Amino acid sequence: MAAFRCFGVCLVLLTGVSADLRCPENVSTVDSLNTRYVLRWDWPHETAVHQNVTFTAQYIAERLYRKPRHEKYWTTVCVDVLEHRCDFTGAELQYLALYLLRVCTNTPQQSSKWIQIRFCPDKHAALGPPSSVRLRSVKEHLEINIIDPLTSTNQSMKTLLDNNLSYLIQYWRRSEEPQKAKVLRTKNNVVMLSDLDRQTWYCVRVQSHYDFYDKTSVFSDTHCTRTGGQMPHWQIFLYFLISLLLCFLLVLLLSFCFYKMFTLLKSTFCPAIHLPDHIQELWSSDSRKQQLLAPESPESVCEPLVMASVELDAAVVNTEDQDTSSHSWHGSGDSGVYSTEEDSSHRSDLQMTGRKHREEQHDGTQLEL
Repeated sequence: MAAFRCFGVCLVLLTGVSADLRCPENVSTVDSLNTRYVLRWDWPHETAVHQNVTFTAQYIAERLYRKPRHEKYWTTVCVDVLEHRCDFTGAELQYLALYLLRVCTNTPQQSSKWIQIRFCPDKHAALGPPSSVRLRSVKEHLEINIIDPLTSTNQSMKTLLDNNLSYLIQYWRRSEEPQKAKVLRTKNNVVMLSDLDRQTWYCVRVQSHYDFYDKTSVFSDTHCTRTGGQMPHWQIFLYFLISLLLCFLLVLLLSFCFYKMFTLLKSTFCPAIHLPDHIQELWSSDSRKQQLLAPESPESVCEPLVMASVELDAAVVNTEDQDTSSHSWHGSGDSGVYSTEEDSSHRSDLQMTGRKHREEQHDGTQLEL
């Protein structure tokens, strides 16, 4: 009887622990792309205090789940993991099959209830864009090479979708907005765009589309290239006018820079300084100009220095006095006209004599020097 009571108490305790252990939450979606599948869930952290909590995830095909003893058909993918995720990519789930996925919470003592969801890769997995898009210019056309989206094993998704995979191609001039792009739908991997302008840049991006479930992928990377072919005449003429205008503007700019530089150098090395008014008046007359100009030699502006002795000067003075007295004596008896003429001739003779004497003295002084 005591053993039975002990067993009952233990059962009650285990039931209480099991009731307190919560299940994972938000187990409703699978992050999937092509054939890559990751199951995610949430766990409230406040209930994990002082508990060593782990998680276990399993899967089973829905056709096997309908059998009476289906528990043995469950396949475990993640066992006692700490992360709130489980990667089912390695399980190699068939793309067109239907599966059930489930996850539970584990502790060293108990496990929570299983939370399971229904998952169909063909319907629920997202479709990826083309793995590669290449452009090649062929004259005035563009050739687009599209490589199919790939599975986790690097196989083409077209083999899994029963050739229901198509592509939506958007192309537009690079100068325009992508919203004005033209759309082309095709199932081919090589497409030639022909309605294009020559010598023009075009941009292209591609989407994958699954026709059965009407699933569309995101756009691939944008690729741009320029078409070939001969350039139109009007475009050549336009480029010529633009280049001519640019050359003219360049020459004008260089001329302006040269003028500014010349003006700066001139104002620096040859400043415009105005002479005062009184100097300009002196500069206006030719005689003043000759005086202001520097002489070529000192002899051109310097007069020769004449040195005469004191005795010679006194003799000249006495001679002039005698002449004056004789002139006065003769003037008393003769007429005024005769006296004046004789005095003038006599004075000129004396001046010539004095000049010759001074020149002789000057020559002698120069010889002595």
